[in-house]
Amino acid sequence: MDKIRLGHGSGGKLSQQLLQEVFLPKFDTGFLIQCQDAAIAPFNKSKLVVSTDSYVVSPIFFPGGNIGSLSIHGTINDLCMRGAKPLYIAISFIIEEGFSIEQLKEIVQSASTAAKDAGVEIIAGDTKVVERKAADKIFISTTGVGCLFDESKTCGIEQAKPEDIVIASGDIGCHGMAIMCARNNFDLETQIESDSASLKDMVHELLKADLEIHSLHDITRGGLATCLNEIAQSSKVSIDIDEENVPVSAQVRGACEILGLDPLFVASEGRLVAIVSKNSSDKALEIMHKYHYGKNARVIGDVKDAKARVNLRTTIGSTRILDMLTGEQLPRIC
Repeated sequence: MDKIRLGHGSGGKLSQQLLQEVFLPKFDTGFLIQCQDAAIAPFNKSKLVVSTDSYVVSPIFFPGGNIGSLSIHGTINDLCMRGAKPLYIAISFIIEEGFSIEQLKEIVQSASTAAKDAGVEIIAGDTKVVERKAADKIFISTTGVGCLFDESKTCGIEQAKPEDIVIASGDIGCHGMAIMCARNNFDLETQIESDSASLKDMVHELLKADLEIHSLHDITRGGLATCLNEIAQSSKVSIDIDEENVPVSAQVRGACEILGLDPLFVASEGRLVAIVSKNSSDKALEIMHKYHYGKNARVIGDVKDAKARVNLRTTIGSTRILDMLTGEQLPRIC
């Protein structure tokens, strides 16, 4: 590895290689080694949950949102996946010279609205302007800070257990295909809208209930397949899923067929995977179904005490290993 490739930002095998060979040897802390989207750090007698992220989506405006709302939703969801109550966000903008002030106002307003709707305060920020062609219109970086919603309940991708049930909170791939259709000006009969949304309220009701929730993971870069592989590898378990139970809308499936893409690897921005105990699955589904972005939630598989990998039981009755992608299926998605 002597040059950075697009695939190093995919969240897949090349991203893991970059972490293992470049970043983790130099930033060798107990927090980073866990490779979670947010870290739970001790602070005085309580604990902080901290996450940081950058957004480079192209195009910056897409059906269902824009880079501003996306950056807030993504940060909030990363905190929630660790069982946190998001409190504060710091946000910074890198803007290319010549960028439209009107578009900037719209992006900032979208970010502000997304934060207010979730009850999160934007408390710090920064702006940099670079020369023309030194960036692609606008990039946004965020840092989110929260506290544990319930200190007796912490979620982590390393906590999945054999005999647990795997739940997807809704139909997958809407965000990725909304971006790709907007990027390529596809004129489909039905427009695909991004599922970009805050999952805070749904997650907090799950945490408030008397449930055994072991792992939560938002389905973002690399899609459902990458999300499940990260859980399987961190928890050292096998995850078996049924292809026919994975919710995919007809519009997303059709767009994926046109582009030759597998919806299992396409990003969402308002969907999660919950790994729960068998006796908690019915109640977890009942709670998810109350929310707009959880109305299509369903059980898609289970956890086994076996080699750390993801197995897909196909619609024709065979089984295949569902691995992470090596390269980048969809660049500049978030």
